[in-house]
Amino acid sequence: TCVTGFLQSIITAFLFILPGTTGIMLAFYYKPTAAEAYASILFIENQVYFGAAIRAIHHWSANGMIVMCIAHMIRVFIMGAYQKPRELNWVSGMVLLVLTLAFGFTGYLLPWDQRAFWASTVGTEIAGAVPAVGNLVLIFLRDGWGVTETTLGRFYALHVLVVPIITVTFMLVHFIMVRRLGVKRPL
Repeated sequence: TCVTGFLQSIITAFLFILPGTTGIMLAFYYKPTAAEAYASILFIENQVYFGAAIRAIHHWSANGMIVMCIAHMIRVFIMGAYQKPRELNWVSGMVLLVLTLAFGFTGYLLPWDQRAFWASTVGTEIAGAVPAVGNLVLIFLRDGWGVTETTLGRFYALHVLVVPIITVTFMLVHFIMVRRLGVKRPL
């Protein structure tokens, strides 16, 4: 129903604000260098007051945001709310879903441990397998052929600057279009 869609939107927006807020708190202590990234995570977890809780809230609310985005897109698809005149709402929603996944992907490398390193290696190799532009995407994401300290810096910049700015822009556009066209009524 309309109420369900509205609640999904509110919860998803809240789950964007919550990791954003906790991410700002984490950024005060995080050091995006190969020598200090993992140590800064340990410092946050063990020395900063409520650091482990803030990091856990950041992690779980970000995962919740991904789940809620997917649930929202499934509901919109099932209701047919992507049809005329709401095609651009659907496109902006799909872009927001991709940006949400980009948040998760870029944030995964930041602890700079073995799991993060190898997950980012595999993830960027998958992006590198895209026909025609794959190698360009791989080199752009890694800033070279291997996952290095420069990759860590690039993912950090994408995670805290580029993806949030683009996401806020698309959220505003998406909300303005929903406000202008209204909510699709169930059949």
